[in-house]
Amino acid sequence: MAYNEDLARRIREHLKLLNTPVDERKMFGGVCFMYKNKMAIGVAKEALMVRVVAEKMEAILTEDHVRPMDFTGKPMKEFIFVDCDGVETEEQLGKWVELGVEHAERKAGG
Repeated sequence: MAYNEDLARRIREHLKLLNTPVDERKMFGGVCFMYKNKMAIGVAKEALMVRVVAEKMEAILTEDHVRPMDFTGKPMKEFIFVDCDGVETEEQLGKWVELGVEHAERKAGG
């Protein structure tokens, strides 16, 4: 298993509530969910990946179980990882899904 498939299943359940088509793409060694053709959220190994609007990044990075997304030694702009402890409940996961969708909405112009 290259990524946490149970976490991906849980994300799919949250995204179904949007009643908007969401595409899945293999990216970053895991799976990413594309909302309005923009990457919103995904799973890489055991971590949740979330796109966050720029003005919320500083505050989000102070939260427990959150760290900058970094594959190359340099954090990626507007991307975070959330460790499994930060997505134990559906309420926690829902918060991250909402943040990712918010980012995608803005990037899609809507």
